[in-house]
Amino acid sequence: MAQVYLSLGSNVNRAQHIHAALDALAGQFGELQVSRVFESEAVGFQGDNFYNLVVGLRTNLPVGQLALCLRGIEDANGRLRAGPRFSARTLDIDILTYDNLTGTVDGVKLPRGEIVKNAFVLQPLAEIAPQTVHPIEEKTFRQLWSEYDQASQKLWPVAFTWP
Repeated sequence: MAQVYLSLGSNVNRAQHIHAALDALAGQFGELQVSRVFESEAVGFQGDNFYNLVVGLRTNLPVGQLALCLRGIEDANGRLRAGPRFSARTLDIDILTYDNLTGTVDGVKLPRGEIVKNAFVLQPLAEIAPQTVHPIEEKTFRQLWSEYDQASQKLWPVAFTWP
């Protein structure tokens, strides 16, 4: 079974779509590690604030099948793909890491570049996997978060209960 970390985000009916995603992931994969939910401003476009979190799970699905499963969860939550890349979305689920795989696997670039670029990915990842080592940076997620310019992106935890 592979250890996988996913980022989840929504800025349209945020609580509803994050709840639905967590329910679907738990139904598909069983026990989840779930970070706190953080609110952040939209990055790359003007829009409503996002809810973001990171989820850890174990799976025997290969990367490509996992990506298709996640796409199905996004689609079931009304994800529209016709608009610009940076735009409002009901649900976005990205594979951050899949064990220690690096490079492009089944069309998915691993590890995902947003890990070291966006506070809304790195902080919750460092929260649930502090001792896990980034397969390229060769530093733990806790180390990467401590070195990150934390003033560069506004991010704050929100009250959110699941399940």
